[in-house]
Amino acid sequence: MIGPSSDAAELIAHLETLRSEENVAGMARFGIVTGGALGISNPDIRAVARLAKKDHLRAMQLWRSDIREARLLALYTAEPKRLTTEEARHWADDFNSWEIVDCAADLFVEAGLDELISNFADDEREFVRRTAFAMIAGAAVHRKKESDATFLAWMPLIEAHAGDPRNFVRKAMNWALRSIGKRNLACHAPALALAKALAESPDKTTRWIGKDAVRELAGEKLLARLR
Repeated sequence: MIGPSSDAAELIAHLETLRSEENVAGMARFGIVTGGALGISNPDIRAVARLAKKDHLRAMQLWRSDIREARLLALYTAEPKRLTTEEARHWADDFNSWEIVDCAADLFVEAGLDELISNFADDEREFVRRTAFAMIAGAAVHRKKESDATFLAWMPLIEAHAGDPRNFVRKAMNWALRSIGKRNLACHAPALALAKALAESPDKTTRWIGKDAVRELAGEKLLARLR
């Protein structure tokens, strides 16, 4: 039986018993990179994480396995208060799939590694850049007490990179812009203004990011909720 005392090798051996080739094939249809994948669903990995508990050093060992599910387990069992900027950068070097990125972004936000956002946004690697905007989106949703100025200061990053046509980057920028705009009325007005400006761009990708955000941010239901 796995538990808090289980080491990385024991956890990986347990994950191997949950392998599903059928699920691996299904993951590929959602754009998930399946190299090194066992085909285990995220809820099932989270169930393993609940049994294994947090262990930061073990999480580092799990990450080094190159197995998708072991890396997700590493992200679920790392200790946010112990995660350093250097460790986060090192993990980001290995990012190659959107669902790993989005899970890592939540951890990085919880760890308070905000200084990485602008660095990641300026990084040319697709999944590292996605991490920046996934972090912004996650912070906008989860940090209820954060100053609005924090989010408004990140909006120029969206404007600066809105022409990046890569699928996982443009979707993350759109997600970040919508999340800021849905936060409250103080954030809604500048987010909607940026969305409208992007929607008028001659660049196809920038225009898509803006138009899609406008569609959601200009909705009456959202405005009623924010008021």
